[in-house]
Amino acid sequence: MLSINEIKKIIPQRSPFLLIDRIDELIPGVRAVGRKCVSYNELFFTGHFPEEPVMPGVLVIEALAQVGAVLCLSLDENKGKNSYFGGINKARFRNKIFPGDVLTLEVELIKKKGNVGVAAAKAYDENKVFAEAELTFVIG
Repeated sequence: MLSINEIKKIIPQRSPFLLIDRIDELIPGVRAVGRKCVSYNELFFTGHFPEEPVMPGVLVIEALAQVGAVLCLSLDENKGKNSYFGGINKARFRNKIFPGDVLTLEVELIKKKGNVGVAAAKAYDENKVFAEAELTFVIG
């Protein structure tokens, strides 16, 4: 398990844009499982939406990408580098995310060629899937 301080040693994102709270499982270059505890105090809830606070789908994808970045940047050959989006495919949003939800963020590398990788990503809890996508990463 990686704490928030250990995550910050691997990826460059910082508050308010660091969207993962911990890493529960990590097999560098293979698979990572992270956690996001969604709080009403998140800055985006002030405007999305005041009457029904819902986590924006784009931020769910970003949280998944940050877990993917930990997955890729934890490899020795990638230490000190950054991970950038190369593409987002097959994104599906299945359920709304509200304050109080605890997201499990699972990312598994399915293809890698040079500095480019493709990963299957899923955000869920014990009852439902919130989002799924295929994310392409470029390490640079």
